[in-house]
This record gives sequence, C-alpha cells and structure tokens, in this order.
Amino acid sequence: MQKRFLFFSLLSALNFFNSNCALAQPDHAQYVNHFIGTGGHGHTFPGATVPFGMVQLSPDTRIDGSWDGCSGYHNSDSLIYGFSHTHLSGTGCSDYGDFMLMPMSGAFSFEPKTYASKFNRNSEKAVAGFYSVHLNDDNIDAEFTATTRVGIHKYRFNQGGMNNLILDLEHRDKLLEGEILIINSRTIHAYRRSEAWAKDQQLYAVITFSKPFADTTIQKNKKAAIVFDMKKDEWLFVKVALSAVDYDGAMKNMKAEADHWDFEKTKAEARNLWNKELSKIEATSNDKDKLTVFYSALYHCFIQPNIYNDVDGRYRGRDLKIHQADHDYYTVFSLWDTFRAWHPLMTIIDEKRTVDFIKTFLLQYEQGGLLPVWELSSNETECMIGYHAVSVIADAITKGIKGFDYEKALEACKKVLKQEIALV
Repeated sequence: MQKRFLFFSLLSALNFFNSNCALAQPDHAQYVNHFIGTGGHGHTFPGATVPFGMVQLSPDTRIDGSWDGCSGYHNSDSLIYGFSHTHLSGTGCSDYGDFMLMPMSGAFSFEPKTYASKFNRNSEKAVAGFYSVHLNDDNIDAEFTATTRVGIHKYRFNQGGMNNLILDLEHRDKLLEGEILIINSRTIHAYRRSEAWAKDQQLYAVITFSKPFADTTIQKNKKAAIVFDMKKDEWLFVKVALSAVDYDGAMKNMKAEADHWDFEKTKAEARNLWNKELSKIEATSNDKDKLTVFYSALYHCFIQPNIYNDVDGRYRGRDLKIHQADHDYYTVFSLWDTFRAWHPLMTIIDEKRTVDFIKTFLLQYEQGGLLPVWELSSNETECMIGYHAVSVIADAITKGIKGFDYEKALEACKKVLKQEIALV
C-alpha cells in the first residue's frame, strides 16, 4: 500500500510538472535577430511570418529584382516602397512581393518613387511574428503580424484628415493579369497573375478594413488608392488573406485564422508558434551572442518551404489545376540548397513535415510527370542540376520514416534516373 501511494504521488507530481512546463514554454524567440542576413548577400527579410507560413509580410526596399534585392529588403537602403505579403528567404533569384500596400497622407500617387517613404533603421523593430517601422515622409507608424495565411496591418496616421492606402499589383514582378474588385466599403478582392523566376504565379487576396473607406480610385485593375477619413492618431487595421485557389479560399482562410481585430492576440499567437518550433532544439550557453547566432539560424530554417493549401485542403497543383489534399501541401522547394543538411535535419526534428514534403513531391510527380527540381508556386524553375528530391526520399526511407507511399516514391525516383541516363 505504501509503495502504491508513493507511485501515485510521483505520478501526480510528474503530471503537475509537465503541465506547468507546457504553460511556461521557453522563450527562445528572444534570441532571434531578424536583421541577420539582411545585409551583404544574405537575401533575408525582417518582416512578420509564422513557421512555414503562406504569408511573409515584410517591407520592400528594392523593386528592381537585383541580386541583393532577392528578398525585397536590404539593410543599406533608406526607402520603403511598401509592404507586400510574399517573400523568398536566402535565395539567389528574385521573385514574389505579392499584394503590396503602402500608406500615404494627403494626395495619393501611383508612382513608386512618390509613394515610397524614407525611414530610419533605428525605428525598426522585429521580433518573432512582428515587425514595425516609422515612415518619416508622412509621419505614419506601421506595425505588422501574421497567421499562416493572413497578414495583419496596423497603421497610425499621426496627422488626421484624408489618408490613403496604395495597392500596387505591378510591384516587383511582371504583371500578366490583375483584378481589383470593390465588394463593399470595408472589403476589396484582388487577383494577381505574375511572371518572374516562376513563369505563371496565381494568387488571390481578400482585403478587409477595420473602418469603412471614404473613396477609391482604381487604375486599369493594376493599382488602387483606398481613401480613409482618419482622426489624428487613429489606428487603421487591415487584414489580407491569401489563397492560390480562389477568393472563396481566401475568405475561408481569413474566417478560420483571423476572425477578429485583436492585433495583440495574433501577435502573441505568432510568437508562441515560433517558440514551439524553436524549442525543438534546446541550446544552452552563458554567451548570449552564441545563442543569438544559433536561434537566428534555426529561425531561418523554419521560414520555408511554405504551406500552399487553403484551410479546406484545396491547392493549385503543378498542372496549375485545383486539387484536394488530405495533408499540408507545400511550395518553395530549394532542393539543390536543402538536400545536404536541411532536409536531414527535418527528418530528425520533424518527421510529420518530412512526410508531408515527400507527399507533396509525389503529388507534383503525378501532376507534372517528374519530381520537383526547384519548385516555386506550382511552377518548375528547373534551377540547378540534378534531382535532389531523390536524395530526400532515400534519406527518409533509410531512416524508416513511414507515412508515404514507398512504391510510388520508388517509381518516381526510377523515372528520374532513367531520364538522367538518357541525357548522358
């Protein structure tokens, strides 16, 4: 009886310890420096995103697609052109920058050099799932956070009166087709089909505002000025939900992930998601700089690939048609860069995502005829040599990771190898 009592006492203590540890999640996000990699040839961005999120809401200081502008941001710049919702991290080619919004006071302009604003880098703040900056030219404070599929904006126009948001679909990439629809005084729909590194990207956005707009001016379905009558120091909140499928998908994404206007709640949830991911590896050191280096690198490991399916499971496949998945479907597979170390790391710390990655590979094989080489937004860029998806699949099978079709994977790998032999 005494031993049984001792056992249950220990079990109760362990359960209490575990429940309290769950509540007191380690704050590894405090060590992440979001500006590491934004200078030199690092090609990273400092904006708001969550792990593997469809949305990467960040400032754009480069609009020319230059080598050091691949991510849209460089820490040597002093102008911000706007805040767009998709960005690549660490790549050597430029793409993305979808659905750029930029606040302006006074008369609006559709010219990037006019609506751009100077900023001071000491006014920037970036922490996990959050970014803020002060725009000097129009004295506007801007803050951003995100869910997986929704970007949240917060603007304070420090001078009252008529103020504007510029929506520019021609930002960065070549615009193939655009659409801007006024649904009501609080809602706008926008569609962007564009070409850059990926030749045919399609993305939809549902944009909602915390207060009705007073007026709009639309220029050829490419650009819009949304006018708000703002009180001095009043905050304007904006939600932008994305979908590669359609407007209905974007609306479902917003309803599922951001059905409120509580900016601080979303910001806190984003930080919690980051701490959950960063806690997969516990690093200890008395040297804070070493922890900063480690957790900043780990943070960048969890930015991409990106979830590409809507909350209802629909996604745009490699054939550019709409399909239904029973798992998370991903995009942005930089396999030439990631097969050596990043994918093997994921087999150790995240088997579920590894399985979903490979399931995505196999769906792309079924829809496009081959495993991905360097896939971006359901486009094959054919960047770099080889078929490193084979290495990723072989590594997972060797380690005994289950959950995907081994026979289908073998079939796909053999087809790739036959093609490679034929090219020799």
